[in-house]
Amino acid sequence: MNKSSVITLIILSVLASLFPAGCKKTENPIKFPKGEFPDSTMNLADLNSAFDDINTSLYGDGFLIFSSNRNSSGGQFDLVQGIMTYIFDQCTGDFGLGIEMSDNPFLAKLIKAANTPGDDYGPYPLFSTVDGFEYFLLSSANSGGNLDFYFLKHHPVFGDNLPDISGPFTVRLLNTSADDAYICVDTNQDTTYFSSNTQGNFEIFLKSRPSDTPFDEWFNGDYSPSVRIDSINSSGDDKCPFVFRNVMVFASNRPGGMGGFDLYYSVFRRRKWSSAVNFGPDINTSSDEYRPIVASHDDFTNNLMIYSSNRPEGKGGYDLYFRGVTFPK
Repeated sequence: MNKSSVITLIILSVLASLFPAGCKKTENPIKFPKGEFPDSTMNLADLNSAFDDINTSLYGDGFLIFSSNRNSSGGQFDLVQGIMTYIFDQCTGDFGLGIEMSDNPFLAKLIKAANTPGDDYGPYPLFSTVDGFEYFLLSSANSGGNLDFYFLKHHPVFGDNLPDISGPFTVRLLNTSADDAYICVDTNQDTTYFSSNTQGNFEIFLKSRPSDTPFDEWFNGDYSPSVRIDSINSSGDDKCPFVFRNVMVFASNRPGGMGGFDLYYSVFRRRKWSSAVNFGPDINTSSDEYRPIVASHDDFTNNLMIYSSNRPEGKGGYDLYFRGVTFPK
């Protein structure tokens, strides 16, 4: 073999090492750029107890605050905390959900300040874009046994800082002599929604807030009647509204459901809430489904919903459940 042939073989072997057979590029391992919350219902077993676990809310990065009567063995409802984490494998499409009780120091401080000698329901955290404070809203039994709205207020939490908490204070603007429960605020923070049985059955009401008025000042205003939402309310009990973007989810035992309380949704279109739509048998059962909340995540194509149900396959009483949901545009 002459010198020229040797040089040619060396060059070819180097090129072969640089370009594998067939000149194929390495396959992109990412088959699922975005995740999808599963459309099957999952029991949040590591949060649930043999007693009633209801009325959850998401607080900050994956923390949950919810009502439970576990500490009184089925008696009084107090607020407790847990944490939820979820992952999505972009290569396989597998979804994983992690749930456990937690002992976050600030949430422990907040819950201690919020819990009362009576039942405490419907926790709802709110960061105000008007004054930069965080508010924590809930319904608690007053001395007469009826539910009233209360709020607490604090600076946002940064790092290990545990800011002082003011309250609880009564929401004079909304409270009546009846039961007032399950408050929430829309995305623009200009309208508050809640349920009340001032007229017999529970119905869903709204109250508009002046855009430049801080929440604590607004809540402390003189009582005035709120607006009943005729397109949503029924002859049954309509409770637990939760507004997510242009969708309201809520619970109702209206005629035509699947049994007990069912979950419904309504879409805000052309400045009006649409007629209620039953979520159907994938979510509702012949038992009670109660107090839904909805959230989203940028890495997922659909939304997540957490709600309570006393269906018989749970751990006992009401349990918390999780599933993915998609709403019409």
